[in-house]
Amino acid sequence: MEKTGVVDALGQVQLLLPAWITTALAANDRLKLYLSVLQAARHRATGPGAAPVDLTREAAAAGVDGAWASEAVATATPDADGVHLPDLPRLRQLLAQDLKLMARPLIDGGHDEAGSHARRVAVWVARLDGMEGNRLEDAVLTALTAGRDTAPDGFHPLVMDLHKSLNRLATELADEQIDGAHVWAIADADRPRIAAFMRGLNRTRPLKFDHPGLETAATRDRQRLLIQNDIGTNDAHVLVIQVQDLRISLTYLDLHRQRFAFFQTMLGMIGAVWSDSESRRTRGLNAGEAYHVGTAIFDCADEAALLGALEGLAARIVFLIDWNRARKRLAPFVSKLDAIAVLTDAATREAGHMAWLVAGGPDLVHGAMQAVGPEYFRIGDRLDEVMGRTAAMAFLVELMVRAKEALLRNQPAGVVADDARVMLLAHLRHQVSEFEALADHAGFCHALAEGVRDGLIHGLEHDATAATTFADRAKTWERQADELVMRLREQADRQPHRLPMLRLIERADDVADALEEAAFLLSVIAEGHDRGWTSEVREVLRRLAETTFTAAQDHVRALAIARSLGPDGTADDHEELVAVLWRIVGAERAADQLLRDVRRVLARHLTDAATLNLATDFAAALELATDALLVTGYGLRDLAFSRMGAGA
Repeated sequence: MEKTGVVDALGQVQLLLPAWITTALAANDRLKLYLSVLQAARHRATGPGAAPVDLTREAAAAGVDGAWASEAVATATPDADGVHLPDLPRLRQLLAQDLKLMARPLIDGGHDEAGSHARRVAVWVARLDGMEGNRLEDAVLTALTAGRDTAPDGFHPLVMDLHKSLNRLATELADEQIDGAHVWAIADADRPRIAAFMRGLNRTRPLKFDHPGLETAATRDRQRLLIQNDIGTNDAHVLVIQVQDLRISLTYLDLHRQRFAFFQTMLGMIGAVWSDSESRRTRGLNAGEAYHVGTAIFDCADEAALLGALEGLAARIVFLIDWNRARKRLAPFVSKLDAIAVLTDAATREAGHMAWLVAGGPDLVHGAMQAVGPEYFRIGDRLDEVMGRTAAMAFLVELMVRAKEALLRNQPAGVVADDARVMLLAHLRHQVSEFEALADHAGFCHALAEGVRDGLIHGLEHDATAATTFADRAKTWERQADELVMRLREQADRQPHRLPMLRLIERADDVADALEEAAFLLSVIAEGHDRGWTSEVREVLRRLAETTFTAAQDHVRALAIARSLGPDGTADDHEELVAVLWRIVGAERAADQLLRDVRRVLARHLTDAATLNLATDFAAALELATDALLVTGYGLRDLAFSRMGAGA
């Protein structure tokens, strides 16, 4: 899709002329260099002993890679009545491309009344496109490089004629600049508004690095100030902004639905209200495929608010450049939605994604994953599967911020690659997500212990329906706890550093199993096997259940402390963890004694064999849960202290 068609579809073609003229003059400089390359190549091919022609200075002035220009000349060899140039296909493409750019303000801007430029350009573009191979005949080389006397219809005379017409057009427009914006026919009141827009644009402009784009033009159309930004010569989308009174209206067009939604979000953060976007098809645009159009409105309270909105809007434009490429480059590491969230967060922090792309993009991440080694990553692992999505997203955003800081300080990309490895290892070593599965598992154990205790308090042994409902719920919790164990087991198969956590959660799973068994036995007792349950029986069982619940609570507290410990852990952290773990030890010892008390009371008051056995098994299940909590607590202590650098 050509920008000419886009802006014509939006009704603002005249806005592009100043920016087009600037682009055309740059194309003129490059065309002159390409013709010099062709002449120098013929000189080298026909006179091998001649001194090489140095085009380094000319290439630098034209913004072209000098090494490429020198290589194109150095590899030229004679070929019958012509020259053999290995890079000739690229040269032909560049000649045609820059010829069209140079003619664009005149032809597409409506300043080629007789159509002579359009006809001559079309002839040469077709001729260049029709050439094949790496051999350039002398006759064609003359037609390209000779002056008007030798080749009146040649390529070089056409370039010179276009240059003269461009200079006339630039003079007619009486172009003025405000902080880099091309402006004409504006009112004095427009100047601070244009300056505010450019203040935002120039604040983030460095984040595009070497990517073309962000050329701005402004003019007045009766009661409206019109501002247009050419986002990039390789992007077929454009911004047209209208400012009238205290209202800013932005019409935005984009080929990519996801990028359109991203920009809606970015402007929504600074107060834009968007119209319903629509999908359009226009003949000659985007090969007939749909593109997305919407309008953002800023209704500002006063002039200061309007200037702030213009500045904020402009500062966000740079983040559209190569946005879709960055989104695709994030695909191996996080989900599609999370990739968009990463790009949004990076843009909100005014870091963006271009520095990350320039410094290596996905290679930075893959290199860091490989550098930290198989202890954490195996071939084919996704970043979010290993780290967890939240930690993976945080790492990627942090990496984009670091890349921006490094490249703006002119540090080499290798520095960013080294930083990426250090940052990833720090995330992996200190991320709290390693404890998330165990913390979730502890939550299920806590819920089970609380349910059993509350069941005894509320006499669930007399209510078969309620007891069965609770037993079913307890079975669901126990299965969910099992799923956490299985998930961590799968992770440990791929990541050996998770084995200590796996051993810990496997011990904790004995807690969940014992408590689920107690819930089941309570439901069986409620089916009529509660005969002889005196107040003394209920009281001693309630005390055992309360002790088990308290130990489960302390298990949750111990995990909360342990997950925050690291090499910098304090003595207070150490002491708090020790105190909680000793309470679990005390609970286990108390449960041992309470189990003996239960057996004594049951033997004294129960004569029904089934009731006696069920009540005894119920109490034993609770005591078994405290045993498992004790074992888990010891394992947690060893793991936490090893991470603090202390001995077990």
